[in-house]
Amino acid sequence: MTLLATDREIPIELALMLEGYDCPAILVSDRYRILATNQLYADQFGALADQPGGHCFEVSHGYSVPCDQAGESCPLASAQQSGHRERVLHIHQTPRGREHVDVELLPIKDKAGKLAFFVELLRAVPMASTQISQDKMVGSSSAFTQAVSHITRVSQSDAAVLLSGESGTGKELAAKAIHDASSRSHNPIVTLECAGLSEALFESELFGHVKGSFTGAVSNKTGLVELANGGTLFLDEIGDVPLSLQVKLLRLLESQTYRPVGSAETKSSDFRLISASHMNLSELVSRGEFRQDLYYRINVFPIHMPSLRERKEDIPLLAATILHKLSPNKEYHFTEPAMVALKNYTFPGNIRELRNILNRALLWSDTNIIEERVIQQCLTEDNTPPANAVDKQWTTLKRNESDYLARLMEHCNGNKEKAANIAGISTRSLYRKLSNTE
Repeated sequence: MTLLATDREIPIELALMLEGYDCPAILVSDRYRILATNQLYADQFGALADQPGGHCFEVSHGYSVPCDQAGESCPLASAQQSGHRERVLHIHQTPRGREHVDVELLPIKDKAGKLAFFVELLRAVPMASTQISQDKMVGSSSAFTQAVSHITRVSQSDAAVLLSGESGTGKELAAKAIHDASSRSHNPIVTLECAGLSEALFESELFGHVKGSFTGAVSNKTGLVELANGGTLFLDEIGDVPLSLQVKLLRLLESQTYRPVGSAETKSSDFRLISASHMNLSELVSRGEFRQDLYYRINVFPIHMPSLRERKEDIPLLAATILHKLSPNKEYHFTEPAMVALKNYTFPGNIRELRNILNRALLWSDTNIIEERVIQQCLTEDNTPPANAVDKQWTTLKRNESDYLARLMEHCNGNKEKAANIAGISTRSLYRKLSNTE
């Protein structure tokens, strides 16, 4: 425990209480002054001996005014208004740079019943980073921070989560972050991409099947529901689940029991559900294309994943992170006009499209400096046939996909994980698509 210079007398028992918390903690006055810290705070954020009695907004953010006057939410101001504990996700200055921190504020009243002190608990958010990261969600914009705040809040519960947002916004990465921060992280997260699956294949993938249950069922197959037992089941693009199967999915979620295709045996599975869709499911419900009872069952805790247009200030960090993943052994840099061109683009395909553009830029760049002309070339390239092309120049969608996959696998030297990353799909989906082209 460290006592600091204060503007009021500190009850020593309050300062000593800080050592009882299992996370960094500080004692703050009603005038925003830091009165004491515990040892965990000193270990993670540094000692404040050189800033005695400093304001929390100065120490954590470098602001000259409280957070709510600097464009951010202030848990202390909210607690003074509500009289209850408050929680918010902030980005703090730390010895390691700017970091996402989950801040919880506990108000303490004096003998007269007036709010006099506040205990501020600070917990690191390992799923997000404001720096280049290989395995974390990256960003610092307000839209991104709000999404991370929701992810942090729901992770420790078993509540069903519905991730919404445009394609390419990172919903699968968010699902993994929720799982990794949960008590189920020691068990697997199992993903089923619902888009493009026939009714028979969907049921077989989800519930499994027994040998001989249908033509081609030459052996028993374990379903994804069984594989997710003790962990998390992630249903990507759940809006594509056939209406006829939605009642079976609802029954599974209500009872957590199911029967493999062709089996009379009822099995059970204890899993946490995370769903995702780029569609407006409430509109599908109103049109009768999605069951209302299933919608309410999966939409316990909704999280909106912002589009790249909503978080343009994150583009430099996202671009640097993607380039580091695409070319870990060679460092690339953007010219200022090149970055301006990226920021001015609308990105209908969001982060997935940004990844494709940058992968193309690496192929067009002759040096490690990515210039504006390269970015503009990547943004304007259009491989579709001209408008006056005759019908015989067009090929089937399946043929185009087959050709694309062949070129992609050649470019990646057969590395399926790298190919799936470039294509913006899961490795499982890539295997399925490759098997369909053989």
